[in-house]
Amino acid sequence: MGVILLRKIMKKTLKEIAEIVEGKVLGNENTLITNIAGIAEAKEGDITFVSNPKYIKFIETTKASGIIIAEDQKDRVKIPAIVSKNPYFSYAKLLKYAAKEKEKHPSGISKNCSISESVIIENNVAISDFSVIDENVRIDSGTVIYPNCYIGKKSKIGKNCIIYPNVTIREETIIGNSVIIHSGTVIGSDGFGYVPLNNKIEKIPQIGTVEICDDVEIGANVTIDRATTGKTFIGKGTKIDNLVQIAHNVHIGENSIIVAQTGISGSTEIGKGVTIAGQAGLGGHLTIGDGATIGAQSGVMGDVPPKETVSGYPARPHGKAMRIYALIQKLPELFEELKKLKSRIKHE
Repeated sequence: MGVILLRKIMKKTLKEIAEIVEGKVLGNENTLITNIAGIAEAKEGDITFVSNPKYIKFIETTKASGIIIAEDQKDRVKIPAIVSKNPYFSYAKLLKYAAKEKEKHPSGISKNCSISESVIIENNVAISDFSVIDENVRIDSGTVIYPNCYIGKKSKIGKNCIIYPNVTIREETIIGNSVIIHSGTVIGSDGFGYVPLNNKIEKIPQIGTVEICDDVEIGANVTIDRATTGKTFIGKGTKIDNLVQIAHNVHIGENSIIVAQTGISGSTEIGKGVTIAGQAGLGGHLTIGDGATIGAQSGVMGDVPPKETVSGYPARPHGKAMRIYALIQKLPELFEELKKLKSRIKHE
């Protein structure tokens, strides 16, 4: 019984779900849905979806009670369904709805936290156990701060932010509205600035700030360094995955996506709508144009034009990189051919 209760994250009919995701019901609109699951592991009571062609084969065999599909998949479905113009987006909307219903954030201000007398706190702010809010901080309405967080002097946190446990936000950092910061992230630590002098390595003071704009989400264990002077800047709507390093004075435009284990060196300018795939490394003082895509594990050592897709190490236009990789696979055969040619020339 306990396992069943854990799976019941919602209780809606297919008709009610169709209203949430703006789709049209195909089949029994009173089908009861209690959980959301992937198409391969779905069970009775679950609703699932299909958008990737790789999973279309599961439409006819899934054990789910309902499925979100595209218009051109209606003839294959054997269970009640919701027809959507964009099944993946509809599925995401349903997950967002379920998460909102399931997650209950802390409320109120704990007696076990430490808040400076100079802090300004607006209405409906939650601050949990053992968090420390330093001098002259401002926290706007609706923001939730989980346990063991530190907010440094003169920082500003906007409205309706969620700051999960063990986040450090250093002094003079500006956080916009509706920003989500996951556990272990550090914002505003010193940039990596040093200069060799008299056989020593001298530290360059990092006296700038960090600004995070509205609707940004920052994953777990991300580090965003403060600027040497000026500010490190993350544009509105940008999403940053776990384990990303963003160095001092980096500027990231709106609605960009930075995937896990990416490292961005200092003073690099990243445009709007840029996608940087996992484990990519970007050199310093580069410009990445609007809409560009950086492939996984790319080593970017030069500027990337707008809307260009690059990959490889060093990063090149993707088509050229793929041709190089294809030739590399043939190197053993080419080497043998070369040896035969050399031998033939030697004996002629």
